[in-house]
Amino acid sequence: MPGLRRFPLPLIAAFFALYVIWGSTYLVIRIGVEYWPPLLLAGIRFVIAGSLMYAFLRWRGAPAPTWAQWKAAGIIGVLLLACGNGAVSVAEHTGVASGVAALAVATVPLFTLLCGYLWGARNTRLEWAGIVLGLIGIAMLNLGSNLQSSPLGAALLIFAAATWAFGSVWSKHLPLPQGAMASAVEMLVGGVVLLIGSAVSGEHLEKMPPIEGWAALAYLTVFGSIIAFNAYMYLLKHVRPAAATSYAYVNPAVAVLLGIVFVGETIGIEEGLAMLVIISAVVLIGLPQWRRSPPQPVVKAVPTESRVN
Repeated sequence: MPGLRRFPLPLIAAFFALYVIWGSTYLVIRIGVEYWPPLLLAGIRFVIAGSLMYAFLRWRGAPAPTWAQWKAAGIIGVLLLACGNGAVSVAEHTGVASGVAALAVATVPLFTLLCGYLWGARNTRLEWAGIVLGLIGIAMLNLGSNLQSSPLGAALLIFAAATWAFGSVWSKHLPLPQGAMASAVEMLVGGVVLLIGSAVSGEHLEKMPPIEGWAALAYLTVFGSIIAFNAYMYLLKHVRPAAATSYAYVNPAVAVLLGIVFVGETIGIEEGLAMLVIISAVVLIGLPQWRRSPPQPVVKAVPTESRVN
C-alpha cells in the first residue's frame, strides 16, 4: 500500500489542521470581536495557550528557557502575535471581512522575501516576479469597497503581514528555546503585551460575552493556537517548506467561503481579482522551493510559526 505509506493519517490530519482550522480562525476572530474588545480577545487567547503549552512542556521535562532565550522569544512574540495577530483582530473589529483579512495576510511570503535581504538573502527571478505580482495584488485589493470603507483596517492588515514576516525572518538569527517551547514563550510574552495594550487603549467589557463569545475564545485558544501550530511544526519536519507554507494560498479561499456561508460576507469583483493575483504570486514564490532538494536535517534549527492569526 505505497499510497497509504506516502500519505499517513498524521500527515493528512496535519494538512487538514493547517488548511481548514487556520483558515477558519479569521471567521472566528470576526465573530469573537463582536463580543470581546479585539486586543483583549487576542491577549487572553495567547496567555492561556502559552501558559498551557509552557506548563505541559515543563511537565514533560523540557528545560526552562534561559534569560537570553526569554528575551529573544519575547521579541518575536511581540512582532508576530502582539503586532501581527493584534492588528488583524483590530482590523476585523473595524469591519473588514474575514476573507479579505485572510487574503491580505496571504502576502506574508512576499514580505518575507523582502525582509530576507536585511540578512543577505538573494531572490531568484521567479521570486522577484512573485513579489511584483503580489504588490499589484495588494494594490488591487485596496481598490475594493471592503478596504476602501476601512482605510485603518487596510493599513493594519499590511502592517500585520509586514511585522509577521520581519519577525519570522529575524527569528532564525536569535537564540530561541528549542522546539515548541519557543512558541509557548512567544505566546506568553505576546499575550501579556496585548493585554497591556488593551488596558492602555481603554478597552473594557461592557458586559459579559454570551456563549458564542466564549466559544470563539475557546476555539481560537485550543484549535487556532495549540493544535494548528503543532500541526504546522509537524509538517515542517516531514514535508518540503513550500508544502508546509502552502496554507498561504489555501487559507484565503477557506476564509472567504466560510465568511459567505456563515455570516453572509460578500466579496466584490475587485477582491476576487485581487485574490487570483495574490494567490498566483504566492505560487510563483513557492515554485523555487518545490524545485530545491529537501534540506538536510539540522539539530539546532527549528523553524518558528509562520501565521498571523
